[in-house]
Amino acid sequence: MLINPKKAERRPWEMFFIGAFYSSLAVLLVNWVFAQDAVLSQRSGILVVLFTVLFSMPFIYYTIRFEEKKIAKSSGSWQLLKEHRHAIYAFMWLFMGFTIAFAFWYSILPSTQSFREQIETYCMINRPGNFDECVKQYGVKDSTQVTPFLTNTERLFLIFTNNMYVLLFTLVFSLIFGAGVIFILAWNASVIGAAIGIFTDYQLSALPLGLLRFFTHGIFEIGSYFVIALAGGMISVAVIRHETGTEKFWSVLQDSLNLIIL
Repeated sequence: MLINPKKAERRPWEMFFIGAFYSSLAVLLVNWVFAQDAVLSQRSGILVVLFTVLFSMPFIYYTIRFEEKKIAKSSGSWQLLKEHRHAIYAFMWLFMGFTIAFAFWYSILPSTQSFREQIETYCMINRPGNFDECVKQYGVKDSTQVTPFLTNTERLFLIFTNNMYVLLFTLVFSLIFGAGVIFILAWNASVIGAAIGIFTDYQLSALPLGLLRFFTHGIFEIGSYFVIALAGGMISVAVIRHETGTEKFWSVLQDSLNLIIL
């Protein structure tokens, strides 16, 4: 109701504000509704992602469906790739809105409890040898994860393999759940948002520096996730619309394969 795919592709930057609104609303809902629940409050980080996904699902689904319809109107793989770039831009701005809003709320909330799982993920990737100290430093208690000490080379390999796992799961989720792939992407936005909040040490004035540090290289990683999400999502939509085995389905498959290779 807030924005439709056609408008988003004409003015993709508007999705930044939509993403910031969705993720902010998710954080506030979790803090107001579940903060006093003894069980659910221990998984606030997952609930924040869940609500963000629920808000975003209709837009993601209809955008993927809109992109799948373009395949019948165009010809040539390169032309299709050029057509799909508008959807990628819209998704990227949505992701940016998620990330900046999560970083903002991480910095100003009195407790980091709403980002518990995100902090644990950050510590697992960046300080695996001192995991317990890391999570306690950022306000997480009672964590029992034990990880070995890793050299810089091993850490680099861990980060690379983590990105490849995310890429693989994004493809699998988009094939199985279609628009449900937004769960993987919203989760990563929340982890990056928490990482930016940790890097800036709760200082909002340092937020641009934190964005520069993570998005200088992250923009390519995130872009690849959305390309994969769009590719798998179009196949999923084609199956939902009972196009399996038709000429249209093979065109969708070929177009999606081009996106996956890219």
